[in-house]
Amino acid sequence: MSAGSRSAAAPPIVIAATLALAAACWAAAAWLMNGMDMGVATRPGSFWFFAAAWVTMMAAMMLPGAAPAIARHARLSGKLGAAPLFTGSYLAIWALVGVAAFALDRPHGPLAAGLVVIAAGCYELTPAKRHCRRRCRENAGSGLGFGLCCLGSSIGLMAMLVALDVMSLFWMSVVAVLSCAQKLLPAKAIADVPLALALIGLGLGLVIAPSLIPGLTPGAM
Repeated sequence: MSAGSRSAAAPPIVIAATLALAAACWAAAAWLMNGMDMGVATRPGSFWFFAAAWVTMMAAMMLPGAAPAIARHARLSGKLGAAPLFTGSYLAIWALVGVAAFALDRPHGPLAAGLVVIAAGCYELTPAKRHCRRRCRENAGSGLGFGLCCLGSSIGLMAMLVALDVMSLFWMSVVAVLSCAQKLLPAKAIADVPLALALIGLGLGLVIAPSLIPGLTPGAM
C-alpha cells in the first residue's frame, strides 16, 4: 500500500479502533466499580485500585470525543503507529489528574459536593473554558498538547464527577456525554449557557435539598 493510500485509510481505522477501546473500557469500568457506588460517601479505595479504575474510566469517557483528533493526527503524520503514541500521551495527562484527585478527595457531604458543582457551572461561563474548549477542538499536534487543552475544557466536569461520586456509572455517563459533545461541537451560547445554569441549579439543589437528588446517598435511587 502506498503512503497516500495508508494516509487515506488511517482515519476510519483509527476511529474504529479508538471507539472499540473505549467500549472495552466501559465494560471494564463497570466491572471494577461494581459495589463501589455509595454516593458522596464513596471512598476511592487503595491507590492502585483507584489508579486502575481511573485510567480505565478516562479511556472510556474521553476517547470517543478524542477519536477525530487522534485520527487527524495519524492522517497528518502519515503513520498509523502515531495513533497509539498520541492516545497514550493523551491518557497520561488524565492519569496525572487522577493522582491529584486521589490526593485531594476527602470524606465530604452534600454541601461540599454542591459547592463544587456550582463552581463547575460557573467555570463553564469563563473565557478560560471557552479558550480551552476551542483549542481542544483544533489541537492535534501532540497527545500531550491535546490532553492539556481538553483538561482545561473538562476540569470542571471532572471535579463535579469526583465530588458527586467518582464510582458512579450514572454520573460517569453524564460527564462523558457532556465532555464528548463539547469536544465535537462548536461553542454556542444557546447550548453552553443553559448547561452552565443547569449545573449551578444542580449544585444549589445539593446544598438546599440533597434528599431530592437521586443517587446522592446510598439507597436514594
